[in-house]
Amino acid sequence: MRLALEGSQALARAIALCRPQVVAAYPITPQTHIVENIAKLVADGRLDCDFVSVESEHSAASVALGAACAGSRAYTASSSQGILLMSEVLYDIAGLRVPMVMTCANRAVSAPLSIWNDHQDAMALRDSGWIQLYCADNQEAIDTTIQAFRLAESLELPVMVCVDGFALTHTLEGLELPSQEQVDAFLPPYRFSRALDSTQPLSIGTLVSPDHFTEARASHHHALLQGLSQIVALDAAWQQITGRACGGLVELRGVPEARIGILTLGSVLGTLEDAMEEYAEVPRARLIKLRAFRPFPAEALRQACAGLDTLIVFERAFSPGGGGIVTAEVKAALYGQAMPRVVSFAAGLG
Repeated sequence: MRLALEGSQALARAIALCRPQVVAAYPITPQTHIVENIAKLVADGRLDCDFVSVESEHSAASVALGAACAGSRAYTASSSQGILLMSEVLYDIAGLRVPMVMTCANRAVSAPLSIWNDHQDAMALRDSGWIQLYCADNQEAIDTTIQAFRLAESLELPVMVCVDGFALTHTLEGLELPSQEQVDAFLPPYRFSRALDSTQPLSIGTLVSPDHFTEARASHHHALLQGLSQIVALDAAWQQITGRACGGLVELRGVPEARIGILTLGSVLGTLEDAMEEYAEVPRARLIKLRAFRPFPAEALRQACAGLDTLIVFERAFSPGGGGIVTAEVKAALYGQAMPRVVSFAAGLG
């Protein structure tokens, strides 16, 4: 079904199609419209779900964690300072290997205060153990969100779907919304193998010694690496059902045979495509869309960069005193092969 929808409204409809049982949220710009629309679906009787309005983002993540551990499909969303406030619990969710989906409506982190878009909030959580998928447009945001629930539940890992604030969340587009039948065919009912059950008591997240802590971290790391093949497989499975794919781990756009490459995450890809189409004097470039940032798709990136003389990494976040966050990961991935000259630009911050 093709509808004209604001990005946030479309995300709310997509989440509803996934049949969440608990949604916990606290409003923060530019995430607010997503949870407002979910709350309206619940209030109108169009979504059978417990919507929990909490007093902070820390509580939103905590309620979602408890719900998922108790055997319910759970969801939350946040942005910017809200992501940082819930970060303690986000580390718990990942470390406990609890399947859950969260939308990060990407926004700059203060100070100085900014409500506009960049990727500093999600990048601050890059080492938390969450899978991170970045969306180039609102159609990808819909499809990636639905894929994220199945990905989370198959790996028992949480998934953060990163959607550029305002550029996507507040933009009206013509979008294909899948049917409930299509989503049900793709996404089985929620199941968590370690769900808490009062008739069979168990504990999760207990105190461990250093050797067991290291073992848990190693297991977590390998589970994330298994996600590389899962992300590709689930994107292909979704394409079989709907005819649409999101590009797997890394997708080539622009001029694939060009010797100059530009690597991006998020919605700036569309801006670059428009510029190449509108301005004949702009050099032809191979546009590389990095969809998965965690787990980092090193092998797929090496294939996408083969034959390049120069790779420009377009950063939407910046590590003061260090430089480009994505650039450092790209250089590490390309090390040891015929490596292009890598140039880093941080642009569009806040």
